[in-house]
Amino acid sequence: MNSSQQGGVERPRARGTDRSLARRAELIAIGRKLFADTSYDALSMDDIARQAHVAKGLIYYYFKSKRGYYLAIIEDSVTELVSRAASGLELPPAQRVHRTIDGYLRYAEHNQSAYRTIISGGVGFDAEVHAIRDGVREVIVETIAEGAYGRREIAPLPRMALLGWLCSVEGATLDWIGHQEQSLPRDIMRELLVKMLGGAMRAVEELDPSYVAPAPARRDA
Repeated sequence: MNSSQQGGVERPRARGTDRSLARRAELIAIGRKLFADTSYDALSMDDIARQAHVAKGLIYYYFKSKRGYYLAIIEDSVTELVSRAASGLELPPAQRVHRTIDGYLRYAEHNQSAYRTIISGGVGFDAEVHAIRDGVREVIVETIAEGAYGRREIAPLPRMALLGWLCSVEGATLDWIGHQEQSLPRDIMRELLVKMLGGAMRAVEELDPSYVAPAPARRDA
């Protein structure tokens, strides 16, 4: 009796959870498109509900507020960016670094508004969005460190070199997606960033020989 009751309750609950997750994901996908075309301040909850073709109460149900909705959209974008950048863990170190940078550029190229929001820190000075961006930086630095040195935890010197390189990557990538008609092809952009990273790693090796820069990957790898 208890077993059948449990089965009768749990299965619908799981289906309800799946539906809720799917609905939430759908609202986030809609929000990404809305905020890509319109600034945060220009969109009211009424505007969002109307353009999303849902009741305003549904958005409040899932996200509590317009700000909660906005932060959920940014966090979703961050998850995708990190996932793209962290792919290829089965590859040798140099190829893994190439894959990380290529995934990063592909994300920025195909999600320009979300990328700008993540890197610029949101609307005005938004401490929570800045914290999300800083978290992304740490993950990317750890991912590059794991690809280059075989470990995510590294000393302050190589960490500072990788962080400085990544900040320059952010600025270059923002310019790249902003002028794509007259900018570099993605494969050339990737090779440029890889070579810049190689320079930073060789500088680290000169200062601390225990951090050996990985040999460059072949271009056809």
